[in-house]
Amino acid sequence: MKQQLCIIFLGEVRVEFQGEVFQQQLVKSAPSYVVKAIPAQVIVGQETAEIDGREIVFHLRGYPPDILLIQCVVDVENLFQPDIFNLEAKLNVQVQTILKEYGGDIDYSEDYSIFIVTDYEGEPEQFLEHAPIIASLLKSERMELDPKEVDYTLKAQIKYAKNDLTIIDWDGAIVFDPVPADTAEDIELLTLANLQLLRHRILDRQLEEQLRQMSNIVLERTGRNMLIADRQLVNNLKEIIRIRMSSISQLQRLERDIKLIGDWYSARYYDLASNKFKIEEWRKAIRSKLESLEDIYAVIAENFSVSAKHRAEWAQIIAFFILQVGWFIIIILEFFYFTRD
Repeated sequence: MKQQLCIIFLGEVRVEFQGEVFQQQLVKSAPSYVVKAIPAQVIVGQETAEIDGREIVFHLRGYPPDILLIQCVVDVENLFQPDIFNLEAKLNVQVQTILKEYGGDIDYSEDYSIFIVTDYEGEPEQFLEHAPIIASLLKSERMELDPKEVDYTLKAQIKYAKNDLTIIDWDGAIVFDPVPADTAEDIELLTLANLQLLRHRILDRQLEEQLRQMSNIVLERTGRNMLIADRQLVNNLKEIIRIRMSSISQLQRLERDIKLIGDWYSARYYDLASNKFKIEEWRKAIRSKLESLEDIYAVIAENFSVSAKHRAEWAQIIAFFILQVGWFIIIILEFFYFTRD
């Protein structure tokens, strides 16, 4: 029997990735177009670090334009014991260090642990005798969990063959498969779900920043700085249009890519992971912000139009007043001209 700990870590960075495309494969009953639906990865390189006396290789790949994937797989003697938490923590410290080297923001990253058991005989349910520690690992929780919480955690599972099993939770998943090569698809789909979660979080942040910026400009648009504020409004209205169109495009692309997976094992697997990650709730929040952005755009555009109309009316009044003063001066000058001696 072989046991492994796989760490996947995704983060937004300040560089744009280019390079050789990494070939991804789905092997468990998936149509050919499924592979095309999965976002392409480019090979960035690899780094090594010594952890607990062993040299660990961290593979770096990028999702263009600016998402870095850091992944490592470590052989372990026994997954079902508390010391695995210490190894997991050390690996996470190292991947965070690598992300920072690329200018990444830890606040906008996703880390996920996959515990893998392969090369065994019989059915995977035999390992559920370790249910308490399995549930703790999946929740990154060192304390002993209540039996009801353990049962709830183990319910989020999926099987393809009689002798394989995957249990998925928010912080981690455990994969049982007698064929080591078949676990590559599990890792790929769990990575994809984490990627989609991160992209939704980034898109939500961009919309939140834009809403806050527009609110500040509207509040500052008073009195003597009105002309300056109006210039900012014009620029920001253009930016709103750009952000909104880009956001809608990104959201549609995220949804389209997943729909292409179809109703195969891969789709059911991804759905289980995305439900655990609450991706649909993030999608609803993004749609709500897009609607708010559209409402703000409509209000600002209307107010800007009204204020511009008012300024034009005042300009006409002032021009008319100046014209009247000019005519009055001409009349006075003519009066003095004709009444002089």
